[in-house]
Amino acid sequence: MRRRRDTKPLRRATARRPELRTVVVFCEGKNSEPDYIRGLKRLPEVVRDTALNLELHPRQGVPLTLVQMAADRLEDPEVDACWCVFDVEWPRNHPNLAEARQLAEARGIRLAISNPCFELWLVLHHQEFTKQVATAEAERLSRKLDGRSAKSIDSGFYLPLRKMAAARAAKLEERHAKDGTNFPHDNPSSGMHHLLRALEPGTQPAGPTAGGYA
Repeated sequence: MRRRRDTKPLRRATARRPELRTVVVFCEGKNSEPDYIRGLKRLPEVVRDTALNLELHPRQGVPLTLVQMAADRLEDPEVDACWCVFDVEWPRNHPNLAEARQLAEARGIRLAISNPCFELWLVLHHQEFTKQVATAEAERLSRKLDGRSAKSIDSGFYLPLRKMAAARAAKLEERHAKDGTNFPHDNPSSGMHHLLRALEPGTQPAGPTAGGYA
């Protein structure tokens, strides 16, 4: 006689991982900015909650072009947020900066603007910096501080210092607001600390002496 089998399906308990939010970052540069963003992408604090994607303009597009690209990308229902990382440049500013900011505000695009350039953000990982500076000078100082000879950076060298840089950038932002110095005259400054806070929402603000976000 054939033995009767229990036909009750076996149910295996599985833990469902929370759905990741999708954030797309558009960069104007092709070296230091993407190197830094790729480093952020590997942080456990980011990996846990966020699918961070990086998109570059094939010809290093100007800020307005990046914002237009981001606005189109944000139409994708799978994308939760788009950020544009770009420079002001000094003494000759990028064209159409005001239009880029207006379009970003209208279309819900977040901006992380460095003035005069991204290298100012890198400098803030090492030290306070409060004087107006030209792009070329900021680039020279950045290379002097980390010893690199090319434009690419080692994100692993910078990311452990990111919270201190964020605190210094926030202090610059507060100083410009107090002085009534408006964009694009807010040199030196960097909005990268806003991007960091958006990617690490669980991080509690702290003063610069504590090494946290301001």
